Amino acid sequence: MKRRLLLVVLLPLLGACAGSPARLRPAGLSAWDGGSLVRTRYGAVQGLEDRDGTWVWKAIPYARPPVGELRWKAPREPEPWKGVRTRHSFARPAAQFRPLTGRLTGSEDCLYLNIWRPRSPATGLPVYVWIHGGGNSIGSATYVPDYLGHRLAADGNLVFVSVNYRLGPFGWFTHPALREGGSPEDDSGNYGTLDLVRALVWLRDNITAFGGDPATVLIAGESAGAMNVLSLLLSPAASGLFHRAVSQSGLATTHSPAEGEERAERVIRRLLEQAGQVPAGMPSAELRVFLRSRTAREILRCYSPGRAGMIDNPAIFADGAVLPADGYAALERGDYPNKVPLLIGSNQEELKMFLFLAGSPPWRSELFRAAARFGSERWKADGVDGVARRLAAHPDQPPVYAYLFAWGAPDAQGQGPLPGTWGARLGAFHSLEIPFFLGTDTINGALLGSLLFTEANRPGREALSAAMRGYLIAFLRTGDPNGRDPACAGAAGLPALPAWVAWSNSAGEPKSILFAVRGATPDIRLLDNEITREGIEAAMQAELSPQLLEATRKILARP
Repeated sequence: MKRRLLLVVLLPLLGACAGSPARLRPAGLSAWDGGSLVRTRYGAVQGLEDRDGTWVWKAIPYARPPVGELRWKAPREPEPWKGVRTRHSFARPAAQFRPLTGRLTGSEDCLYLNIWRPRSPATGLPVYVWIHGGGNSIGSATYVPDYLGHRLAADGNLVFVSVNYRLGPFGWFTHPALREGGSPEDDSGNYGTLDLVRALVWLRDNITAFGGDPATVLIAGESAGAMNVLSLLLSPAASGLFHRAVSQSGLATTHSPAEGEERAERVIRRLLEQAGQVPAGMPSAELRVFLRSRTAREILRCYSPGRAGMIDNPAIFADGAVLPADGYAALERGDYPNKVPLLIGSNQEELKMFLFLAGSPPWRSELFRAAARFGSERWKADGVDGVARRLAAHPDQPPVYAYLFAWGAPDAQGQGPLPGTWGARLGAFHSLEIPFFLGTDTINGALLGSLLFTEANRPGREALSAAMRGYLIAFLRTGDPNGRDPACAGAAGLPALPAWVAWSNSAGEPKSILFAVRGATPDIRLLDNEITREGIEAAMQAELSPQLLEATRKILARP
């Protein structure tokens, strides 16, 4: 029963700081005056009081609804509105499957963002943009309480923005029949990627009305959100729209348009069969009309969701327009357009959650421990160390700061901060770092939090979260996690944090920083080891019996 309930897991420190001087604002915008009524270029929005002394503006449209003729097209500017737009609820998520039940939820009309900021007159505040995870097929900007921005906005005296974007086959779908030749963006198939670009354009043009600084914008994401962050490093469409980036447990992967077309063909055949039509020979113009006439429900029902609601849909296409035709090879060459300071990391036991929820192998088994260890190391090798090494090879790449989050992982004696057997079952699992960075002190609401966040481990987790937020806020403001704004009222009261040294490709030089605890004290120190696929394979062969090695490889080969 606990395992079924846990399937929903898909995943006070810095005081008020003085903002930088206000920048010139585009025509039509109101000037920030400390109040909740703001006039954007498209119309007025009314904010609401929220926790930690913040304002929140919910469900602001940053693009037109991508429905009808705009399905499978690049996002368009939002239509202006009259009067004052007041929303007491967040927007519905993008169309997707619910976890556990497999029922459909959400809407194609999903291109909205939310904004938090302190209730103060400060202007020129840095802007933190949160991109949610969920395999690019589930989730939303407000999917879980972990994603809410009131705490970080208050702690860092910053503007926190969270964004919804198209998911699944509405966000990433490519087929010749949909390529009308109108623009490379419309024909790209990368609609979810372009939604994020459109949101950044909206922020560039409107964020001064909320007291934000469009010249200090950080994009951050976890899991698929981190994959999207890394893809934006490659995208010419995003040039100049962000100035720092954070990738939490992401992977640098793309799909080819051919892979997308193969998946689209299967979907189209099913749709035509369901409509009683022959799945061959339909002219492109007629097929295009047919596809746009299908409902979101009919399209999604062509997919089989997993227990967590995610579907097998290729995402992030190396299309040659929105992203380079050879994908992340640009990182090797060094000609990617968006060279910004990067903070990148993963969790020590990423795979434990997925293995535990799958129920196979049993969590007490040697096979579970081997698969969790080496699978999590592969994640770090591919999504952190490999990316950092490629970026750090280029002299014009700003510093890359890598981390390893280990809170929750048991030590060699099996001891750790999690109660009971939860360290062995879940440990430092995928997504656990989110509330530590954002300061929400929640894990997907009350259920998991009540199991894992206890009074006994509260002092240590709060101290570690405080340190991590201190690094994060400094990185947003300066591009260096070690910098502290002397204007921050709370800076003098913070304990000294160890220096976070940037990644170096030289042997024996610092690579990552460890985020862990010893009792109630943060254990933060530099690590000089680099994880590679070759090193993982050598360790597996040296440490595992032939039978355990074969079984571990089979598990790690699962999709």
